[in-house]
Amino acid sequence: MKKLSLPLGASTAFFYALGYPVGALAVRAATPGVILLARFGISALILVAIVVSRRLEWPRGRQAWHAVVVGLLTQGVQFVGCYEAMYCGVSPVLVALVIAMNPVITAAIATGMLGERLSARRVLAVGLAMIAVCVAFAGRVAAVGHVEVAIVWVIVAVIGLALGGVYQQRYLNQGHPLAINAIGVSVALVPAGIFTAVTPQHVVNVAHTVTWVGVMVITSSVIGASLYFTVIRQAGAAAAALLFGVIPSIAALLTWAMLGQRPDIGVVIGLVIGAAACLIGAGAGRPVGRPASLSEPTQAVPGQLVHQMRTRSVGSRYSASPGCTSNAS
Repeated sequence: MKKLSLPLGASTAFFYALGYPVGALAVRAATPGVILLARFGISALILVAIVVSRRLEWPRGRQAWHAVVVGLLTQGVQFVGCYEAMYCGVSPVLVALVIAMNPVITAAIATGMLGERLSARRVLAVGLAMIAVCVAFAGRVAAVGHVEVAIVWVIVAVIGLALGGVYQQRYLNQGHPLAINAIGVSVALVPAGIFTAVTPQHVVNVAHTVTWVGVMVITSSVIGASLYFTVIRQAGAAAAALLFGVIPSIAALLTWAMLGQRPDIGVVIGLVIGAAACLIGAGAGRPVGRPASLSEPTQAVPGQLVHQMRTRSVGSRYSASPGCTSNAS
């Protein structure tokens, strides 16, 4: 498994962070269920069209079912939790901060599911990521005096995200990231539909709803999610999770620019510490304690595999990733 490249990590962090203020603006115009169904439905059509037109590789057989599980967790569970939390009044920065617990949860899950043993450098990176979250979170706690009840929705979201990332690394090793993403947003319509059916829904501003759904479809569903899947394919779930040490602070800066909510000094310090965590984690290299077949999933299509098998036969060798009704403020 390769190290996470800086351009890929930086672009993934930016587009993922952008989704929080955009999501907050969207749930001001309509309830989460409406936003989710529109986002996932339009995203599915666009992504499927791209995959088909470019003839990209789809996961097949069991791999397709693994992509379904990843989509339900990473797309469905995560965004139902995030959007409902912001609709209940939780700020996008706070949502991003709680989601940043992803490294710790991912590390714990990976230990059991993947048999990974964290290196000293990876432990240091996770520790710095947590410090970044705590420093940035301190100002919010001091100002509010408590953590809102609606935060349970974000906890559900981060668990879904962490489980989805580890499951992808463990089982999903076939298919182009855009194809995996297309399956993900398609199956995410199921939990989004169930959530919409059991909660009250309405639209406050049709024009704003259309605008912000369009923005999030392009920046989050098409670009951001595809980059995230690519990070997991390239460097693994643990390295992808470390990006969440810096994403909250980027989200705070974007929230300041788009919603006028200025970050405090704690968020700024968190940005610096989180960036250091990402750089250290990106250079941690291959996790230990895993079989080679799991840490280095083959990305070859069937024809390439046949070619490799034939080549080996003549002596050559090749080395074959509870409800709320108030609007967000």
